[in-house]
Amino acid sequence: MQKPSEDTGQIARAAGTVSIAVMCSRILGLVREQVFAAFFGAGFAYDAFVVAFRIPNLLRDLFGEGSLSAAFVSVFSDYDFNRGPAATWRLANNVLVCVAILVSIITLAGMIFAEPLVRLLVNAEFEAIAGKVELTRRMTVIMFPFLTLVSLSSVVMGMLNTKGRFFLPALASSFFNLGSLIGGVGLALILPRFGYPAIIGMAFGTLLGGLCQLVGQLPALAGIGFAFRPHLNLRDPGLRRIGRLMVPAVVGLAPFQLNIFVNTYFASSLVEGSLSWLNYAFRFFWFPVGIFGVALSVATLPVMARQVAAKESGRLKETLASSLAMVFCLTLPATVGLIMLGEPIIRVIFEHGRFDAFSTARTAEALTCYAVGLFGYAAVKIIVPVFYALDETRYPVIGSFLVFVANVVIILLTIDRLGHRALALSISLAMTGNFFFLAAMLYRKLGGFSIRYLLAALGKVAAASLALGLWLWAPRGWLVALLGRGLAGEIALLVLLIGSGVLVYGAVLYWLRMKEFVMLLEKFWQRWAPGA
Repeated sequence: MQKPSEDTGQIARAAGTVSIAVMCSRILGLVREQVFAAFFGAGFAYDAFVVAFRIPNLLRDLFGEGSLSAAFVSVFSDYDFNRGPAATWRLANNVLVCVAILVSIITLAGMIFAEPLVRLLVNAEFEAIAGKVELTRRMTVIMFPFLTLVSLSSVVMGMLNTKGRFFLPALASSFFNLGSLIGGVGLALILPRFGYPAIIGMAFGTLLGGLCQLVGQLPALAGIGFAFRPHLNLRDPGLRRIGRLMVPAVVGLAPFQLNIFVNTYFASSLVEGSLSWLNYAFRFFWFPVGIFGVALSVATLPVMARQVAAKESGRLKETLASSLAMVFCLTLPATVGLIMLGEPIIRVIFEHGRFDAFSTARTAEALTCYAVGLFGYAAVKIIVPVFYALDETRYPVIGSFLVFVANVVIILLTIDRLGHRALALSISLAMTGNFFFLAAMLYRKLGGFSIRYLLAALGKVAAASLALGLWLWAPRGWLVALLGRGLAGEIALLVLLIGSGVLVYGAVLYWLRMKEFVMLLEKFWQRWAPGA
């Protein structure tokens, strides 16, 4: 039977480092969402902010942290492995200049055509509310330059990750959350004195956060020997190769981004607050996706890109199988936890100020539906970069179109009965289907990888997750009676259940000798308790 390789240990160590940084970012992100919930609740102002930020954010996913990041890391890794530092840094400078010019043009166009973009994204019911489209347009114009800042940041992040620097790039989103939180809250308190809505301050805060995300990585970039020397050569073979990888990647990501447009359009036709409930739930759902899925993706991409460059197909298959086993190990218990504890967690974190019990219940419903797709989201983040590293982009493109079709069909079949829940469930089911499609295509492309090993890992994780679910369910009633239903009682309940649940899940998985879990545990102890 396959056993975790030396590369798996490297990935586990890097993923642990990234997870700690991402956890800091996600905690700050939750604080940011708490501020939004307390200041604006779920309704007019926050609905407008969600739509306004969605436009540059979607383009970021499409051109920046999505296609650009994957394509750049694949080519940069090849240059770093085969061509030496001079050619590698020349490529990096060329890419930075090209990205700055191209994305700045897109940003300027987006600011000019902000109103038609907003009207394209929302339903007639949204437009019928006086002043809502105009407020959304103003915030779209303010936040569009965020696209340029975060696109440059993704290139810097790719350079650092390829050179084995993971912690600071992963911490960069913490800089974003800090900048947007401090700057946004400060301006939200000041601007109403001059006749501007408080939510406008949060829009300016988002722009400040994007600047912090870029600038915060620059010291580490200097530390790996990079010096910015403006260089523009559109005929450079490396730049053209990145472009060739990006075009199908953009086409492949486009249907997924269209799904978000479609979901926003349908949500804007539902009762006011639906956009807010879905956004709060998605932000909470993204917490484990970031800590587990994004961390593993960031850690595995440079390793697998090097294995492809070195033509080590056997090690690539082992790394892929072990990485997917880690995804099983980390996301399935998180799914159980989000479904069983979602409502009390949301109540403790968000139910303050203008965010009421009704909003808590509706947000928890959306979170449950998102949680169904947690594994699919995280696993796709592992598989898609392998196709990019193999210079084989057609399958992610086909998968994205299948996701789009499935998402729309599920929405149309369920929205009348499920309301806003249909929009969360549809994308979760579509992404899970996309994982199975991509896994099957990659299996064929690589000439197979160890399905038996993955099924054995899944069986162990499923058994441990069942034990976790029973543990969370069994004592809950008498713990509520013992601790009470106030805020202090709810916090104590969550601390006890989450803490003990982690121990129960870990003990069962350790007893079953889940290899990846044991390795993750060993790497944790080596880093944080070397004498233990």
